[in-house]
Amino acid sequence: MKVAIMGAGLSGLACGIILEQNGIHPTIVENRRDVDDRFVNGEIFLNALSAPINDSIAYFAENYNIYLQPVGNIKELIIYSENEKASIKGDLGFNVIRGRRNDSLCHQMKKQLKSKIIYNAEHTYEELLKEYTHIVLATGDGAYSERLGNYKRDLTVSLKGAIVEGRFDPYTTIAWLDNTFAPMGYSYLIPMSNTEANIVIAYPDYPQNNQLDINLLFERFFQRVQDNLQQTLKIVDDFQITNYIIGSCDKPRIGNTFFVGNCFGSIMPFLGFGQHTAILSGVYAAYDLCGKGTYEELIKTLDHSYKNSLALRRSMEKLNNQKFDVLVKSLNGSVGKILLDYNKIDYLKIIGNLLKPIISVTGNDQTHNNLP
Repeated sequence: MKVAIMGAGLSGLACGIILEQNGIHPTIVENRRDVDDRFVNGEIFLNALSAPINDSIAYFAENYNIYLQPVGNIKELIIYSENEKASIKGDLGFNVIRGRRNDSLCHQMKKQLKSKIIYNAEHTYEELLKEYTHIVLATGDGAYSERLGNYKRDLTVSLKGAIVEGRFDPYTTIAWLDNTFAPMGYSYLIPMSNTEANIVIAYPDYPQNNQLDINLLFERFFQRVQDNLQQTLKIVDDFQITNYIIGSCDKPRIGNTFFVGNCFGSIMPFLGFGQHTAILSGVYAAYDLCGKGTYEELIKTLDHSYKNSLALRRSMEKLNNQKFDVLVKSLNGSVGKILLDYNKIDYLKIIGNLLKPIISVTGNDQTHNNLP
């Protein structure tokens, strides 16, 4: 058996680590000059989104000997709408870093891998097929899966973010549900230290959003962040992404090719994070290659999570700012407590059901942008 892993991101590295633990040493090819060779940003493992697993960091360590060190654990999640504020406290998850930093998730995983990574690789999938018995496609987006005719695109998203300096509580993550600067989308602040944080707006590239000025929207958001934090922030770095693909593959395996990470569909449409799913998809592909399971069966729960997340996103897209106010206000009560009971419920499904009466308060109108 000769295994090639195409891509050295979260899923590709996870697959390589598990293969090595079982005596298989793959060839890993990466078209960039290093792992995570891109802009720096913050991401989160949110326990409620990985239910019934309630601690991704411990789960990967105890079950797969994959060791990750987060920036910090999330003790409070603050959610703002246009006129309301909610605070949810508990053991909610972890903040992590991605990109060109030694403490990024991929750099941490790289240190646990013995197999050589071939950087600046120009290998095509077709070339690898001629030399290797099995291919793990982990290129980091759905474009390659699309070219192979094995992908359903559900939407694309535009994002603009920045690294800002200020005073932050590393145990508090903040989100905004406000169509004024993130129409049909969301915005967030993820602390990376006491003095550094990542702020982002993200919204879908639907026709009604095509004429929006993302720079103007980000200016509004940046001012809102400063107002809510009651301090002046300094932007020290920024990034922008347009038409980022969110979707899922039709078949997780075709012949001896495994689709993992974003090639499989690990990005959860609801909030746009997918580290937990990406790592697990790489683990599951390796388990199949090692004779410990069947990839198509192991991956089913992740596929269900993707579909539930997409349904939740579609529900959220129907909410205007008035409805966001109703939703956020409710999070201070019984709905907020449900978020802490993540190990007993299917969070994505239950919140989708909770949204139904809120959506029906003023009908299913699509006049939700609230833009002047």
